[in-house]
Amino acid sequence: MRIRRVVTGQRADGTSVFVSDRPVDPITVALIPGAELHALWDSDEAVRLPTDGSRPAAPGWFPPAAGFRFAMVTLPPDSTPPPAGLAMDAALAEMGAKLPGLLEVLERDSPGMHRSDTIDFEYVVAGEIWLELDDGAELHLRAGDTVVQNGTRHAWRNKSSEPCVMAVAIVGARRD
Repeated sequence: MRIRRVVTGQRADGTSVFVSDRPVDPITVALIPGAELHALWDSDEAVRLPTDGSRPAAPGWFPPAAGFRFAMVTLPPDSTPPPAGLAMDAALAEMGAKLPGLLEVLERDSPGMHRSDTIDFEYVVAGEIWLELDDGAELHLRAGDTVVQNGTRHAWRNKSSEPCVMAVAIVGARRD
């Protein structure tokens, strides 16, 4: 999927300007063939205004408390087979390098199940997906549906034959 990101900012005199207008390349990993993650904007702390529109440093997939992430995520059908001859150690290393922090929250004994210290806002743009909670409860979501994920243990299951595209905003939170 082609994703275009337009960024605005302000000059020193307070005038609003377009800072950039360009496509954002997806992050892809061999471990999840067909998945695309477009990291659109992020910060590890509250943003102070005015800003010149420079992208803040935010190295991990999940933000710390007061930080945020904004992304587009495409999830392939669960039936998508792994690539032939996939070297698991190399695939895990690639995922760790390209999506820092994601492997650490994924449960090895329950594929796809995870929990992060974040509030996630998801909007299904296209396709359909099933949201599974830790007790096995599932909810079928279609284009136009939204989810507010309050730091809960969950997994995304694409039981359809088409990719699902979601806009995702992730806000860091503190877990007591």
